[in-house]
Amino acid sequence: MSQNDPLKSAKPTHPNAILAICCMSLLLIAMDVTIVNVALPDIERDLHATVAQLQWIIDAYTLVLASLLMLSGSMSDRFGRRRVFQIGLALFSLGSLLCSIAPNIHGLILFRGIQGIGASMLNPVALSIIANAFTVPRDRARAVGVWGAVAGASLALGPLIGGALTQTIGWRSIFWINLPISVTAIALTAIFVPESKAPRARRPDPLGQIFIFGFLSSLTYAVIESPLRGWSSPLILGLLGGAVLLFVLFLVHESRRREPLLDLRFFRSVPFSTAALLGLSAFGCFAGFLFLNALYLQQIRHLTAFNTGLCTLPLAVMMMLASPLSGRLVGTSGPRPSLLLAGFGFTASTLILTQITSTTPIALLIVAYVLFGLGLGMVNPAISNSAVSGMPLSQAGVAASVASTSRQVGAALGVAVAGTVVSLSRAHHTDFALATHPIWWMMVGGGCVALLAGYVSNTAWAKASTERVAVLF
Repeated sequence: MSQNDPLKSAKPTHPNAILAICCMSLLLIAMDVTIVNVALPDIERDLHATVAQLQWIIDAYTLVLASLLMLSGSMSDRFGRRRVFQIGLALFSLGSLLCSIAPNIHGLILFRGIQGIGASMLNPVALSIIANAFTVPRDRARAVGVWGAVAGASLALGPLIGGALTQTIGWRSIFWINLPISVTAIALTAIFVPESKAPRARRPDPLGQIFIFGFLSSLTYAVIESPLRGWSSPLILGLLGGAVLLFVLFLVHESRRREPLLDLRFFRSVPFSTAALLGLSAFGCFAGFLFLNALYLQQIRHLTAFNTGLCTLPLAVMMMLASPLSGRLVGTSGPRPSLLLAGFGFTASTLILTQITSTTPIALLIVAYVLFGLGLGMVNPAISNSAVSGMPLSQAGVAASVASTSRQVGAALGVAVAGTVVSLSRAHHTDFALATHPIWWMMVGGGCVALLAGYVSNTAWAKASTERVAVLF
């Protein structure tokens, strides 16, 4: 526990036990992403869901998670990290239980939002707990490395476990697996994790929270509904106009607050702005990739849920291998080599997918999946490093939370945009594989963003911008 924390626990600390407990929460969140994607076709058949409703199954979770990440981090600093962490686990398990018994698609979407509330209290809070448990920098670096490996392993396990459960028991069972892990983590947290608080917690910003949630929800709803209603629909135009208004109100409100939810001065740092842009781009591509491929492999290629998981396993394995390599490269050479390799992986993968048809050889698809996993594994540590690099220690946690938020916002928008091609394909009875080509070309652009960021974020101009921001805090 940090010496600066005013709240001390009489219990002896067990750093490795604390790390294991925090990794259990990461296992829940990371597995939940790939498990749910693999089960989407079965959910669609069982609950008679539309494509837009399938998108909301993913986005109800990611939107709530993205909107509440920074709030949950500040609440844990104020009220206690262990307490908020346990509440998050309890809410996540409650949401999982409700999802497993959802009577209809609307209930499932609502209960996914409850999962998102719980998840927002896990990742950023768990990292704060780890930072307090491992006070020696070398030990902390090792702990974060284990954390990254668990993230990759969780993504690798998700498709296999999700596919097996969906195929043998049914899609509802994918939510049951969260329950024993959550309950165990809650009990172990009470035993091993000491309570800690920040010396001075930031004040809540409820109005800013409302503005950002309204902006993200309006924008996402407009994108998801646009294929059926048309971009000129009064509802869509109203939602887009409302999103713009809420975003402007958010910027004005945040610029006037002493302790804002999001300090806009961060964006004067080129590496920080680059990290936020990369989070949006990379995880938008990743979420759209998972959504489209789950439907393509099962509905166009007629693979079972389990075989779909096997096909996407190489992506997760490559990500698991590339992440620690990227971490070492960032530590020794800065983010540039990792970002250049990430840009190559994303660009090469999505260029292959721009030619996808209903008969594309599975072997070629797996090559594309491996390259995509390389890109994602390489970019993730570089995003985290660029977000906090050069920032004063007092602002590192907030900067990391913003980077995490950008990932979740990107994921929500990625599913929203990717789903539009599915809706249009079905509405006009066009070939699904061909309809996805514009989305893959957009992802090629995402690869180019990573390549450009690899050059820009490591220039003298970029480093000087971070130094100018650091002196403001």
